[in-house]
Amino acid sequence: METPPLTTTCFYDAPISRVWEAITNREQMAEWYFDLPEFKAEKGFVFRFTGGDEKEQYLHVCELLEVDPPMKLSHSWTYPDHNDGYSIVTWQLSKEDTDKTKLQLTHAGLETFPAENPNFSVASFTQGWQFILGTSLKKFLEQGGSK
Repeated sequence: METPPLTTTCFYDAPISRVWEAITNREQMAEWYFDLPEFKAEKGFVFRFTGGDEKEQYLHVCELLEVDPPMKLSHSWTYPDHNDGYSIVTWQLSKEDTDKTKLQLTHAGLETFPAENPNFSVASFTQGWQFILGTSLKKFLEQGGSK
C-alpha cells in the first residue's frame, strides 16, 4: 500500500542563497546534517553517509536526480545493506521576503522500507526531518553557522 509522501515545511530568517548554500555545501552540511565524505550538487552524483541510532548505524546511498539552483534539489534515498527500498527526497526552496526562505521537504516512497523496523517508520522519519530542518538547520542558519 502506498503511503502519502512525508512533507515538512520550515521557514528561515535567511536569504534563499544562504539556505541553498547550506543544503549543497559539504562543509556546511557537516555542521547541521551529516558529515558526507563527498558531495557535489550535480545531477547523477552519488553520495553516501552513515547514520542511525545508538543501536544500529545504516549506510545511506543517494543519487542526485534534479538540481535547480537555488530552488530545488531532489535525490534518491536507499539502504542497500538492509533492503531494496527506494525513496526520493525533494528539497523545494522559495523566497518569502528579502531575507526569508521557505523550505518544503518531501520524502516519498517510505512504504518501500520494511515496516517491521521502527527506524524505517513514517513516525521515525517525521521526527528525524523535523529535528534536522526545524532545529539543526534553523539554528545553523539563524545563529551563526558558517557564513
